Amino acid sequence: MDNARKRYRIVDFDGLPGTSCPCGVARRALVDAPEFPGTVHRTEITVDAKLHYHRRLTELYYMLECGPDAKMQLDDDLLPVRPGTCILIPPGVRHRAVGRMTVLIVVLPKFDPEDEVIVSQ
Repeated sequence: MDNARKRYRIVDFDGLPGTSCPCGVARRALVDAPEFPGTVHRTEITVDAKLHYHRRLTELYYMLECGPDAKMQLDDDLLPVRPGTCILIPPGVRHRAVGRMTVLIVVLPKFDPEDEVIVSQ
């Protein structure tokens, strides 16, 4: 059976192209998988990300790596994070990562860049 007929998917994030985003560089997986209702991103946050929110998308951030001073801004709260921290971010919640980190982000439904709204600070 060739790979096109397999019922499962394996993702090698290192093999995916990096895409610039308000947070840094995202590698987006499962964009073309009709059997999965969302997308999964591994995002390298190299500088403070831009404050933004999504109109209809829900995001789940899972911190893979981050420095000791890493934080997440969620609306008006600035909260410390560490590897292993998981944050559910519903639509409308203004958010940004502060500091260098690598984050796994699950987006439901599938990521749409038109849904992202940058907030002027």
